[in-house]
Amino acid sequence: MEQKRAFGLWSAVFLGIGSMVGAGIFVLLGEAGAIAGNLVWISFLFGGIIALLSGYSLAKLASAYPSRGGIVEYLVQGYGEGVFSGSLSILFYLSAMIAIAMVAKTFGTYASMMFGFHSMVWVDIFSITILLFFAVINLLGSSKIAQSENIIVIIKLSIIIIFTGAIFFYTKWDFLAIKDTQPILNIFSSIALTFFAYEGFRVITNTTEDMKDPSKTVLKAMIIAICFVMILYVAVTFAVFGTLSLDQIIQAKDYALAEAARPVFGTVGFSIMAIAALISTASSINANLYAVTNVTYQMAKNGELPTIYQRNVWHSSEGLIISTIILIIFVLFLKLDEIAAIGSISILFIHAFVHIGHLFKIKKTGASKLLIVLAIITISITIILALIYTSKHIGNVGYFIVVGFIVAFVLEIMLRLITKRVVSKQSK
Repeated sequence: MEQKRAFGLWSAVFLGIGSMVGAGIFVLLGEAGAIAGNLVWISFLFGGIIALLSGYSLAKLASAYPSRGGIVEYLVQGYGEGVFSGSLSILFYLSAMIAIAMVAKTFGTYASMMFGFHSMVWVDIFSITILLFFAVINLLGSSKIAQSENIIVIIKLSIIIIFTGAIFFYTKWDFLAIKDTQPILNIFSSIALTFFAYEGFRVITNTTEDMKDPSKTVLKAMIIAICFVMILYVAVTFAVFGTLSLDQIIQAKDYALAEAARPVFGTVGFSIMAIAALISTASSINANLYAVTNVTYQMAKNGELPTIYQRNVWHSSEGLIISTIILIIFVLFLKLDEIAAIGSISILFIHAFVHIGHLFKIKKTGASKLLIVLAIITISITIILALIYTSKHIGNVGYFIVVGFIVAFVLEIMLRLITKRVVSKQSK
């Protein structure tokens, strides 16, 4: 009898939405708004279009090379079984880990605020607790992940949609007037931030080995998830910027979405949206932990990490346990706001490399060359804008990214010498 697949179309869609609608909309909305003003909705629209192009490329690769490794597998397919693809794989893994740690830190911030604790110690305690909770969920196996993600996504989306719909009746249209907008260039400068709010769409590709008919399902799931999130982000942006002034949004940028509920619903509304933030960040951790676990699994099979990652604990890998320990170290000892910015740019670089490598395999994937080239161009522009923006806030950001590539390269060389392995393609 054929084994039942854990991920159907809607399970994959829910996983993608859960990964995208996390810390991005709750944290980056205020920061992006500070740059683009009340036209930030255009930035979210452009970010979604770029995500669709990138998602198309990844979906085509996922259909041709179904693998739990996702982006790791596509790098190996595009650039061969060498040091370059291995180094990028390690860089991707570390960048993804930093992104999860940032989301966990966001959860800790909202949780400590909800319970009236203002110490960073409590932020760390809540962050670590949620990481450990979802590590256990992931250890129960992929079907449990799909089931839990469906429930979480339905709850949080219901809260956000009800809030957004209700808040429209109280919109102050003067706040959205074109005469009060920021310079047009600022809109493009904020696209890097808004794209990062979509970046979780890549998680869908990690489910292909657990998916029913991936050749048809993965692209549909990718398009549905990204389009839904794009509409949601634009609607939420209108609601928030039509309720609060730009000064209020900047002042409460870390929790602007929750603050937007206060003028209409009072303290109760603020608390409900804060709870929605907790649920959203929690489901983002859930979805991304699944992806990172499978990445470490794939990297172990390819020989890019020590063999301990390949051993199984229950239905998952020890890679999940080790990854959780690394995440806890990140939460405790790193300034995640700065490092997350560097990590996000590194992920953008990896997206660009994946799409360039896709051109070498385009006959196998049957993808549109025009759309792949557009994905490369738009991701490249996003990288430039991200570098310009972050360089204003983080000194020598370019050097940090170069160092990250060098560290990944050195680790790859060391691991190959120690393990005596060669990177291998898992999908022929």
